[in-house]
Amino acid sequence: MGLLSNRVSKESLKPGDHIYSWRTAYIYAHHGIYIGDDTVIHFTRRGQEVGTGTFLDLLLVSSGPARSLEPCSVCSPSEEGSGVVSSCLKCFLAGGILYRFQYAVNPAFFFAKARGGTCTLAVSDPADIVVHRAKYLLDNGFGCYNIFKNNCEDFTIYCKTGLLVVDQGTLGQSGQAVSIIGGPLAAVLSTPLRLVTTNIYGMAATAVAVYCGSRYAADIGRRRDVVKVPVEDLTRRLATGLLQVVESQISASPLQDSS
Repeated sequence: MGLLSNRVSKESLKPGDHIYSWRTAYIYAHHGIYIGDDTVIHFTRRGQEVGTGTFLDLLLVSSGPARSLEPCSVCSPSEEGSGVVSSCLKCFLAGGILYRFQYAVNPAFFFAKARGGTCTLAVSDPADIVVHRAKYLLDNGFGCYNIFKNNCEDFTIYCKTGLLVVDQGTLGQSGQAVSIIGGPLAAVLSTPLRLVTTNIYGMAATAVAVYCGSRYAADIGRRRDVVKVPVEDLTRRLATGLLQVVESQISASPLQDSS
């Protein structure tokens, strides 16, 4: 694993690793926490990997793995409406390649990884804490799935760092969501600069700079709208309605770091 690829072997995995696998055509990646014993805990939308309720579903779902007609002999069937699920590594990968998400990378490495959802500047907590959070959320939930504000990458980043975005008007922790939105946004924002330069290469360079800047500013390791939230406090607030994560929007009351 290095600058060119985060690909790793199954033998190198350790409990607490944040892993992911790109789906067909590399449109999106599915993320989870490896907890050992060939088991992964990950977050879904009612048992499905993705879902937006919009025309995007046709593109995203079609790029997902084909579901086997025969149930896995290892994995327990997920309950109806369950969001956080436990799967064997084989089912999690769904025929895809195994990658490990990287934490505490330096800015140069971050910018070199042009695609979001592969690394972060944020520092990971110790593995035992990461595994505890994942197992706790498996039993208690992580709210409703939202592809842009509360998705599988948001879940794994929270398990790794304990950091939660509380500003309801912004994206979640997911670098993948920022990457999807950042590309078109960069093109739009760089268009007015045609008045400064008409050179197509200059315009391309400007679009890349805007895209990279948006990724950097939105990274969980750089953002100011995040707080450290103990997992027990997170689920208590979800249960009592003090923190509401819904499919169409996120509404959060101010959270205080109780550490």
